[in-house]
Amino acid sequence: MRGKDVSTMLRRAGSSLIGKRARSSLPIAEVAEPQLPPFDHTPAPYEGPPKEEVYALRKKFLSPALFHHFKDPIMITEGKMQYLFDERGRRYLDAFAGIVTVSVGHCHPKVVSAVQQQSALLQHTTTIYLNNQITEYAKELTDRLPGNLKVAYFVNSGSEANDMALMMARLYSGNYDVLALRNCYHGMSEGTMGVTAHSTWKFNVPQGFGIRHVLNPNPYTGNFGNDGAKYAEDVRDVISTCTPGGVAGFIAETIQGVGGSVPLADGYLPAVYDMVREAGGLCIADEVQTGFGRTGTNYWGFQNQAVVPDIVTMAKGIGNGLPLAAVVTTPEVAQVLAQRLHFNTYGGNPVCCAGGRAVLRVVDEDGIQANAAKVGNLLLERLHALKEKHDVIGDVRGQGLMLGVEMVKDRASKQPATAETAQVMERLRELGVLIGKGGLRGNVFRIKPPMCLTTADAEFLTEAFDLALSEL
Repeated sequence: MRGKDVSTMLRRAGSSLIGKRARSSLPIAEVAEPQLPPFDHTPAPYEGPPKEEVYALRKKFLSPALFHHFKDPIMITEGKMQYLFDERGRRYLDAFAGIVTVSVGHCHPKVVSAVQQQSALLQHTTTIYLNNQITEYAKELTDRLPGNLKVAYFVNSGSEANDMALMMARLYSGNYDVLALRNCYHGMSEGTMGVTAHSTWKFNVPQGFGIRHVLNPNPYTGNFGNDGAKYAEDVRDVISTCTPGGVAGFIAETIQGVGGSVPLADGYLPAVYDMVREAGGLCIADEVQTGFGRTGTNYWGFQNQAVVPDIVTMAKGIGNGLPLAAVVTTPEVAQVLAQRLHFNTYGGNPVCCAGGRAVLRVVDEDGIQANAAKVGNLLLERLHALKEKHDVIGDVRGQGLMLGVEMVKDRASKQPATAETAQVMERLRELGVLIGKGGLRGNVFRIKPPMCLTTADAEFLTEAFDLALSEL
């Protein structure tokens, strides 16, 4: 139904009406669109080629594999904290953070300053020389990890980090088989493509050798609900029937990102980590999206399940948009790479390391983790209220500022509402919200904004979401 037929809608003024059921006796002729909160920033005038020319050049000179997010592509020319600006100067709330990459805010002044200062001194050197940035950064980063996770190897992307983690697990254990979850995403290199469990991200090339995909412990659609121990029994069965009895390792996101913001069932990781270690393998935590306080309750996602992995991979938010990633492990496991020469030309670049160090400082000094918890809890409250109002919402889930809203045609069958999801996403764009979607069927909204999001932004986001849902 159209917005003018909705009997109760949200307004920024007055008390919030989110979650209150529509009252048909109070028809509203016109529904005012929610407005972005005030923001003291004027974007610089854009002086480049027009959007149409940029789009034509992209189609001619860039790979046809590249896709754009909306039917009418948006051209982004500037970013500031939680907002993005197009070539006309229109402001958008970035609810997807450059695919969960901008952690502390677009062009955060402290990160920009650190990068500029280092760029003026030394833009590049490699690990064949000493440099203070990489060594100080390694200490500051590993100081934030529990246990004996004290050795870092810097690379440039999450795919590289996960590739290296898998190789290290195989070298250290002497085993080859690796366990991963169905519905997972760990990268697009040839190696990590084989680990990833989505047909949409797999090319028809040799990949996946030695990878065993176990049941996904999805509390919403899984057969065992939120009982992690029952899902873990599948891991025991796969080890005993599909491997020689020993495994190299187990890799998992604590909240699956591309798969649709799916948290792992309670108690799953502790049970699986025990099984994997009994089989001689290492436990790998993919913190590419859940790290650096994004879940609010803990600095690292794996801490939400009370486990300590043997290897941690991280990227995206680690550099707030800089090409930076890392593999952190114990001194014993790290030693396996010393068997041969191993080198990464750009890993540990001084400019990226300076930016990464600034991100750590901002997380601490700006209270980023606490803000993710506070604003994330507000968003969850508002989204659960919207679920009560709109039957098309099947599930609301996640922690902190890593949230998911699963859209269904009906709640009994949980049939994916893929077309409806795309329609709402386009309408949100018109209202000034840039949001992500994921899941194998493309029916899950991924709400993962820069972690400087404010409560006013959260109110605006949910009001816009309510309007877009009401117009379905």
